[in-house]
Amino acid sequence: MSWLGYLALLVGGVLVLFGIGLPVAFAFLLTNIVGNLLIMGSGSLQQLVLSLYNSLASFVLAPVPLFILLGQIMFHSKMAYRALDVIEIWLGRIPGRLSFLAVGGGTVFASLSGSSMASAAMLGSTLIPDMQRRGYSKAMTLGPILGSGGIAMMIPPSSLGVILGSLAYIPIGPLLMAGVLPGLLLAVLYVIYMLIRFKINPGLAPPYDVPKVPLPRKLVDFAKYVLPLAVIIFLVIGLIILGIATPSESAALGAVGAFVLAAVYQKLTWDVVKQSLIGTFRTSAMVLMIISGAAAFSQLLSFSGAARGLVNFVLGLNLSPGMILGMMILGLIILGCFIEQTSMLMITIPIYMPLVEALGFNQLWFGILVLLTLEMAATSPPFGLVLFVVRGVAPEGTTMGDVYKAALPYLGCDAVAMGLLIAFPQIALFLPGLLG
Repeated sequence: MSWLGYLALLVGGVLVLFGIGLPVAFAFLLTNIVGNLLIMGSGSLQQLVLSLYNSLASFVLAPVPLFILLGQIMFHSKMAYRALDVIEIWLGRIPGRLSFLAVGGGTVFASLSGSSMASAAMLGSTLIPDMQRRGYSKAMTLGPILGSGGIAMMIPPSSLGVILGSLAYIPIGPLLMAGVLPGLLLAVLYVIYMLIRFKINPGLAPPYDVPKVPLPRKLVDFAKYVLPLAVIIFLVIGLIILGIATPSESAALGAVGAFVLAAVYQKLTWDVVKQSLIGTFRTSAMVLMIISGAAAFSQLLSFSGAARGLVNFVLGLNLSPGMILGMMILGLIILGCFIEQTSMLMITIPIYMPLVEALGFNQLWFGILVLLTLEMAATSPPFGLVLFVVRGVAPEGTTMGDVYKAALPYLGCDAVAMGLLIAFPQIALFLPGLLG
């Protein structure tokens, strides 16, 4: 069989199994078993088991469950809720301040949860009822939450970033750092867009009276509810930037810090611990199974010659590297309209990375472009996961059409960020460069 036949068999098999509703991890496992038997013979199953074991027996994966635990504790203890109230007070009488709060709060919570869906759910359930009561338009109620929820894919501790680094063999510490400035760039673009919209049409967010709070009270509340969260962010991000801790060590310190902070705020109940641990076990098991399946899938593509055949075919088209990059990004965006982000990574990364190496692209830079594309896919109609999360917490009467329309301007901001990252790779590479 030719390389094209093997590629169609393996990728097509996975897509068919997705289509019949088989869970992602099991779809790849079954494809790996069948593929090994057809390509390498019955004696290959022992090699498959060894490959699955070797892909997980790595200290590099230690941050995965630790970052997930950190996010679970922050979500179930609801420690970030009071911080949002304090930040809102500091925003004062700024027009549309709740929309800006959604972006600012989403950026902060992104660096604590690592999950776009958790961030969107928390912001939506907290802010949407108040925004609706204040007369905000649906576009400026749903849109900022959709946009800022996706920032969690970019800013550490990004769970997808860790998965991408593991699948693509990109150093996880530098990859996490590379996402910080692009994530902040997204937040700035969202704020600029909202400033322009509110300037053109102030009626999108009617003004209302805000009680005055004395400055000493503001400072006390800021020190009590916001600064401790900044300490957690420093443990997760700052220690890596300073070169004091590895990603695994910073993930452990972040998780311990979240437990300590929850105890200080008297939020560390047995129910919170139980839900956090159960959520961590379930999510970690799923992620690790997916990583092992994708690693075996990648090896199968290489052994069959499908990966090398595809690289030679694409290079033989005599397209410019920019055009090939555009095709890869477009493929991810189209795929993201129909399947979730982890599945996208598992299908595309084993195919894309040989092309990246052949074209000489910087792997960190390409990894950030992939994460940004995944962020766009999460809010792309018709099936972006964050769209459904926000629809679930939106008030009665909100249609999916309302959610789709609210998401489009923020997808435009994402596209601008993509263009800036392609034109100026140092946006992504500056912080990793500080790590040496």
